[in-house]
Amino acid sequence: MVHPLIGKPAPSFSLPGADGETYSLTPGAKGVPVALFFYPKSGSYGCTKEACQFRDALADKDLFKRTKVEIVGVSSDPVDKQKEFVEKQKLTYPVLSDAKGEARKAYHVGKGLFGLAETARVTFIIDSKGTVRDLLDTTVNYSAHVKFVSKWLDKLEAEEKKAATPAEAPAAEAAAATPEVAAPEGPSIDELGRAAEAVQA
Repeated sequence: MVHPLIGKPAPSFSLPGADGETYSLTPGAKGVPVALFFYPKSGSYGCTKEACQFRDALADKDLFKRTKVEIVGVSSDPVDKQKEFVEKQKLTYPVLSDAKGEARKAYHVGKGLFGLAETARVTFIIDSKGTVRDLLDTTVNYSAHVKFVSKWLDKLEAEEKKAATPAEAPAAEAAAATPEVAAPEGPSIDELGRAAEAVQA
């Protein structure tokens, strides 16, 4: 079953971040891709690993730096829990508190682990125009999410490059259309000179 948001504009929302300040996410507004990941519980083993993998990718991976991807984490934990989580793990991106489930509802994210987890582990990739391109829904396999985002950033970067190329194409086509002036066929100047010398000899 295809997720209802695939190919559609990603919903905007505003939620409190770990610092207590309201963070507004408007996909497409900054002209950069967004990786929005929903996760079950701050501080649990899998969620900590996943959150730290996103932190490390932002710091170490050229692809994440080049594409200027915006990483945003969301769970149902209250702000004080998010604050503790962000500080302990030194997370460098917004981690938001969706205590009332507003963002989960907007993105059609249900419960995980057959209802045992309040939130499923779902990562959405949103392109620079704000369109939802794909999602990965696997609560157990926490390490797959950064790989999923990397694969999509690679793809989006290739698309952007391809879209930028047609502007340069007319000049290249014009150059290709201009016939090169061919050298006249027949004996070259050197050959004529040598022939003249031979005659004079």
